[in-house]
Amino acid sequence: MGGLPFSISLFFGGFSVKFFTDYTNLVLIAIVLISGGLLLWPTISRRGRGGLSAAEATQLINRRNAAVIDLRSSADFAQGHLPSARHLEFAELQAKVAQLVKNKSNPVLLVCQTGQQSNKAARIVQDAGYAEVHVLDGGVDAWQKAGMPVVKQGAAK
Repeated sequence: MGGLPFSISLFFGGFSVKFFTDYTNLVLIAIVLISGGLLLWPTISRRGRGGLSAAEATQLINRRNAAVIDLRSSADFAQGHLPSARHLEFAELQAKVAQLVKNKSNPVLLVCQTGQQSNKAARIVQDAGYAEVHVLDGGVDAWQKAGMPVVKQGAAK
């Protein structure tokens, strides 16, 4: 059947399939599967976190009217926040989580400075019965780096 390492001999009846019995081919198949898995890993792992990029967050806010909750301190909130954000400090979240949104099936987007507190807060909000909870990956820092607008004292910046 020729000297090519990738020659495939597919026959039925008394003939054999040599492609999958050649160790060189099995190693190449394993490399393809592993590299494909590594390429997909960021997408798969991000799904579990529920984190959104600035562009995805904008779409969620504009298309689905997501409630944006800023969990930073009052001073940080005053220095600049997402245009439609409501302020609720992380420390007050547990006590006021029931007041976030009237309809718990509406999407909620949690925002902090870097995304760390928002991930912690997401568990609290989900445990309170909110069906769709998202976190802004990278927080307000990533939002501003993406060139998205922030509001400071009532004016867009």
